[in-house]
Amino acid sequence: MSVKTIENMVDWIENNLIANPTLEKMSDYVGYSSFYCSTKFHEVVGISFKEYVMKRKLTLASTELKETKSRVLDIAIKYGFTSNEAFTRAFYRNYGYTPYQFRKVLPQISLYEKTEVMEVTP
Repeated sequence: MSVKTIENMVDWIENNLIANPTLEKMSDYVGYSSFYCSTKFHEVVGISFKEYVMKRKLTLASTELKETKSRVLDIAIKYGFTSNEAFTRAFYRNYGYTPYQFRKVLPQISLYEKTEVMEVTP
């Protein structure tokens, strides 16, 4: 699988974050099996497809919490969480703050930016 294909995977994920991207849909998009896409994605990006999607959704959600007055529930639903509780658990697990605490305190957190895929030379 070429680096360009991995770049296409990352771009597809980024373009579909709000639409709840799945490994199956992404693999259909790039034309490889789900297993092969999963393996190569993890190999090149360094984390699993599922973990990448979760980290990116939480990063975008944290930005919205910081920059908007949108309700926490609305942000949770926008990024595909089934409930406010599910969003709060994931947010706390990732950042050590609930969304409400985060919005109130605005601590410095490590955001997970879009991965830039680089050609690896052997």
